[in-house]
Amino acid sequence: MASAAQTGARIFVLVLLIIVLIFSGLLWFDYLGLIQVKPLFAPVLHMVGVDVPEEPPEAQNLDTLMLEKERLAKQLEALDIRDEELDRRESGLDTREAEIEQKLEVLQERENGLKEQENSFNQRLKLYENKRANLRQAAQYYVGMPPQQAVDRLLEMDDQDVIDILRTVEEIAQESGEASTVSYWLSLMPADRAAVLSRKMIVKP
Repeated sequence: MASAAQTGARIFVLVLLIIVLIFSGLLWFDYLGLIQVKPLFAPVLHMVGVDVPEEPPEAQNLDTLMLEKERLAKQLEALDIRDEELDRRESGLDTREAEIEQKLEVLQERENGLKEQENSFNQRLKLYENKRANLRQAAQYYVGMPPQQAVDRLLEMDDQDVIDILRTVEEIAQESGEASTVSYWLSLMPADRAAVLSRKMIVKP
């Protein structure tokens, strides 16, 4: 009788303990129907006659694996943050590159404008030099004529053309150190025309 009572008590305690462990999440049955329990409570089950299989090495290393997983997750998060920072820097570099390209385009346009101005200036300079050469040639031609013939031809020209030739004649005379014939030519012209030409020659172009 005593043995049956002890067996019944052990069974009652065992069932009660199993119920408590199951509801507390410390004991469960795996997919094969085997009892799995936290290592802390395995000795208690051994005391009541229940053999609990030892925890496999994988389960023993579960905490280590979880810590490793957390560490890897943190590294992955850090890499994501690093990637975002690199993306922002790349975006900033793209923006900077676009600004530099715009500035280069502006500089190129300015350079093209300066080249056009230079070409225009060179053309105007060439025209001026050609005009100066023609004026010197014409002035020397008129100086070689008899004075009255030179004056008659000058009177057929516009005032500005006459003034240009007279100034060139004076310039050639100064360069050669000879006397200018301009005053003599003016004295041979009608007084009113000579007065107009004299007055316009005083005003520098």
